[in-house]
Amino acid sequence: MQNEPTIILSGTDPDLPRKLPSGIRRYSGLREIARGGNGVLSAAFDPVTGRTVAIKMLHSDHRNIPNEKRRLLREARVTAQLQHPNTVPVYEIGNDLVHGIYFTMKLISGINLFEILKQIARGDEQIAKRYPQVRRISALSDACLALAYAHARGVIHRDVKPENIWLGNFGEVYLLDWGTAKVWGSMDDQTVTRYDASKLQKEEDEQQLLTLTGGGQRPGTPLYMSPEQIQGTRTIDERSDIFNAGVCMYELLAIREPFRGANIDQTFRNIISGEVPPPSEKSPERKIPKAADEIVMRAIQKKPQQRFQTMREMVDAIEAVLPQLDQG
Repeated sequence: MQNEPTIILSGTDPDLPRKLPSGIRRYSGLREIARGGNGVLSAAFDPVTGRTVAIKMLHSDHRNIPNEKRRLLREARVTAQLQHPNTVPVYEIGNDLVHGIYFTMKLISGINLFEILKQIARGDEQIAKRYPQVRRISALSDACLALAYAHARGVIHRDVKPENIWLGNFGEVYLLDWGTAKVWGSMDDQTVTRYDASKLQKEEDEQQLLTLTGGGQRPGTPLYMSPEQIQGTRTIDERSDIFNAGVCMYELLAIREPFRGANIDQTFRNIISGEVPPPSEKSPERKIPKAADEIVMRAIQKKPQQRFQTMREMVDAIEAVLPQLDQG
């Protein structure tokens, strides 16, 4: 969790720096704040705008790997082009002589839904009171609006999960991590220049599966994959994100995952063919309304044609059920 930066008078000075270094040297006070499988997220001060920003770059041992550079650049461009209130604004994309490909974006503060779920599951009454059902599901609805916006522009997220939904300290909600997004149409053609598009997509699908089954993320991540993601279906569309969001909604209501097995293989079998009870039956003590059950169970249908057909349709259903959720 990041603290909100304080506005400093010197940061509003009308004069710009006389000499501005290029690349990451432009920024001062660089400090690492998070580290993932391939990337590093740092915070730094931008003397031109007078604000603290987040900078994402590759690990030093990944900077010269073409596929990794291409994926980071794609993530930067996809995120930059999805200009929505529930996505993080991108400020700059660059290629530093030392650090390689990087991009800067808004430094967000707050907590993600996975941390909230974890603390509620541990019996933290204060967190449960601060983030009741209605607030958790409202945050998911906001993230789904970002997905609806992305879908309208030919982008499928493919990794919707509680860790990627952040609640800010002042009511903001952000859907993060577009690094494994599938891009359709001309955007894909512009991004994939000297590489065969179908070959690159196959590489990305394989990398997505590898990442989700032990490439550095938490063990529970495969729980949110759709049947078509697991089976390697080549025609994954927005209904896969709808399934992912439905699994998130189940967990946000029941504080339990619907498909968890003893291992990844069993979890995948549960997702592909296993039947699960509605959230209200899984966690009767949570007082989950039947209308919420209906949304979840429709979203996690095995066959895409039996789910909501658009994310906007799912959002409308969620918004209608919000007044029925526990306010306390």
